[in-house]
Amino acid sequence: MRNRSPERSPADGPLSVRDRHAAIHHQIRQRICLLSYPPGTRLSETSLASEFGTSRTPVRRVLARLEDEGLVQSVHGVGTIVTDADIGALEQVYHLRVELTGLMGRLDPVVPDVAFVERFERLVTRGREIIDTGTPHEFTRFDMDVFQTLLQLTANIPLRAVLERLYYQTKRIWLQAAIEAHLDLKEEFRIFHHELEALLQALRSNDIEAAAHIQRAHISMSFKRLQQNS
Repeated sequence: MRNRSPERSPADGPLSVRDRHAAIHHQIRQRICLLSYPPGTRLSETSLASEFGTSRTPVRRVLARLEDEGLVQSVHGVGTIVTDADIGALEQVYHLRVELTGLMGRLDPVVPDVAFVERFERLVTRGREIIDTGTPHEFTRFDMDVFQTLLQLTANIPLRAVLERLYYQTKRIWLQAAIEAHLDLKEEFRIFHHELEALLQALRSNDIEAAAHIQRAHISMSFKRLQQNS
């Protein structure tokens, strides 16, 4: 089982061009999903290049990738604008996520090793701690970490790429609803933690197909709750 790479130190040497692009993409995508860059925000290539200590060319490439992922849009004469996340417009994306997530248990499944299960146990513990006091942003960051971890349960690279793209397209919707007080946060946290405990049991049993079905049900029910509260 592949685990997250350890933190780099200066002794590791400079990042490769590819790794630098990936790091910039990760940071900007996370800011969009956490609404640090809300819909309508204009992203300046010059400002971002200065912040990340690079030229405008890699920033331009990252923004083009984010546009392909549906998170930003290039508007002639205006620049690059963060797109809106509308539950109605993204309904079909949610439906596709549900169906593709079910494939994780059948397409090149990866049986979790002891290290992976222990890592997921730590996530379950972390989830328990935010049930009573967690904020919408804290929960969103936590959900991202859970998603990236579970994505490793399939070695099918095209499937992983599509699932990741669809996930981040829809991630902002939950946070927007939570901030607008449309959701019972404590109940949402409690439901999610219960689902994590069920996932942990499936992982301990090496039942990847069951884990995929639990994730599939989570996405479907979470979307229905969003619809009911929108």
